Amino acid sequence: MNRLKVLLAGCALLVTFACAASDPGITTAVKSKLTVDDTVKAYQIDVDTKEGVVTLSGTVTNPAAKARAVELARATDGVKNVVDNISVASQTVTPPPDDRNITGDAGITAAVKTKLLADTRVSGLAIDVDTKDGVVTLSGTVKTAAQKAAALEITKGTDNVRSVQDQLKVGR
Repeated sequence: MNRLKVLLAGCALLVTFACAASDPGITTAVKSKLTVDDTVKAYQIDVDTKEGVVTLSGTVTNPAAKARAVELARATDGVKNVVDNISVASQTVTPPPDDRNITGDAGITAAVKTKLLADTRVSGLAIDVDTKDGVVTLSGTVKTAAQKAAALEITKGTDNVRSVQDQLKVGR
């Protein structure tokens, strides 16, 4: 588990410095920070960015997790504002049945994004990566069909990816 946290922390740093300029990059940087934080359960929070404004939504188990998520988002390079739509669940809510799979989704997202950023064939900064139950959704706009094909290939070749939903657009 510590090894996974170290890997995710490294990914968070890489993503934070490499991605701050674009909305997908900001989203990925915030998600990476949430993933490695001990207070926040990243799978409980959805992150969307439009023109530098980050919207956080979802349900967390305590007020400290909500406050920490907002704090981490605000401290991310490129964030102009944070819209907090996070709610705090009552204590009677039971946790998800398979925490291993959910933690795995965050790890898959980090692994895919890291591979996309490292591969010179694609513009990893232009691609947003979301994972749910091992299904990875790629969105954003790439410059060429070859970049799109490479991004799909890289994602499909990542460990624990069950399938890929292609929402990538080709254009400028």
